[in-house]
Amino acid sequence: MADVPADPAPRRGQRPDRAQPFASRGGPGMTPRTPRTPRTGRGGRITYAILVLAVLVSAFPFYWTIVAASRSNADLARVPPTLLPGPNLFHNVEAVMEEADIGTALLNSLVVSGSITVGTVLCCTLAGFAFAKLRFRGRGALLAVTVGTMMIPPQLGVIPLFMLIAELGWVNQLQSVILPGLVSAFGVFFMRQYLVQSLPDELIEAARVDGASSARIFWSIVVPIARPGMAVLGLLTFMAAWNDFFWPIIALSSQEPTVQVALRQLGGGYVHDQSVIMAGTLLGTLPVLLVFGLLGRQIVGGIMQGAVKG
Repeated sequence: MADVPADPAPRRGQRPDRAQPFASRGGPGMTPRTPRTPRTGRGGRITYAILVLAVLVSAFPFYWTIVAASRSNADLARVPPTLLPGPNLFHNVEAVMEEADIGTALLNSLVVSGSITVGTVLCCTLAGFAFAKLRFRGRGALLAVTVGTMMIPPQLGVIPLFMLIAELGWVNQLQSVILPGLVSAFGVFFMRQYLVQSLPDELIEAARVDGASSARIFWSIVVPIARPGMAVLGLLTFMAAWNDFFWPIIALSSQEPTVQVALRQLGGGYVHDQSVIMAGTLLGTLPVLLVFGLLGRQIVGGIMQGAVKG
């Protein structure tokens, strides 16, 4: 019986035949390698445990607000305190409506915060696009002055601002709170940095070659690209305007309050009714949660877009 000739060894510089099985190429007794399956080790479990703990700690203040808003003042004074919601939520909400005009305050805060948010996002995106991609004389110095205004405490401008508002006859009117907040130096700097990283110069040059004007470039190219950054800026601006207390209490009266000014009227008397105050705080927090729910996807998209390079 004739011997079967062995497979010839590949010459130097010659690749082995890929059709041959792995064992014939690597020698007898060798088995092909299998990809390793990812395993969740101890470090992964610890990470998830830390994340769950962080979520619980972050959500507990809001849960406690719900519990306190649904309880009585006597229940909140117990030791140890109760951790379950009670049946007095609607009763406390009715007390809030009686002690403060919370409906008007919510409407005023919605108008003020919405107007400031729209104005800030639009104006800051325009200014950020100009500082990031347009070339004009004095651009660096003007940007430095804009950023430098962030170091000035806003309390220093309260007296001249109130004198200007009084001269215009806008005291106790909503425009006295809206107009000073339509543009922010932080928003201009934020959008400028975002557009520097996200908007390619080649895209603007191609639009210029096609004959597009600066306004057309802004609405057709800049706004779609800057939408995640605009969503982040919009949420931050809305929260800052909604929670603002210092300037509205100076410029507005108790007849036309915002939410934060109206909450100051709750819980009056020798003993403050903490349950009523918490019920008003819960009503004032719900619009912010609604805005975050609407803009959450854009915010996450903006964060992920900024995290990916290349």
